[in-house]
Amino acid sequence: QLQLVESGGGSVQTWGPPRLSCAATERSVRLYAMAWFRQAPWNEREFVGGISSNGDRSSYADFVNGRFTISRDTAKNAAYLQMSSLTPEDTAVYSCAARRLPYFSSWAEHYDYWGQGTQVTVSS
Repeated sequence: QLQLVESGGGSVQTWGPPRLSCAATERSVRLYAMAWFRQAPWNEREFVGGISSNGDRSSYADFVNGRFTISRDTAKNAAYLQMSSLTPEDTAVYSCAARRLPYFSSWAEHYDYWGQGTQVTVSS
């Protein structure tokens, strides 16, 4: 069973703009699209961005507005979310997800595997 493990969260004011990492336990993830979602307290989970299995396509939610970049390293079975220009509104638990198809979706229901999430807290 494929597992996803996120890391890199924390307090932005202390550690600066984070790069979140998502490590997969199996090489099969190379065939899967991956995405990042986030969920703030009392909010629904929302799509942040996604990347195709071979990394040639990516897309982001409107609120990202050019501030985040998703990438992946197939040799390491990993995906990343580089964040910048964060505001307190970006405070949330960020989770990565993998879909058993090469192209991503903005719908959480379309993903088959999920990480446990990593907290990102942005102080004003």
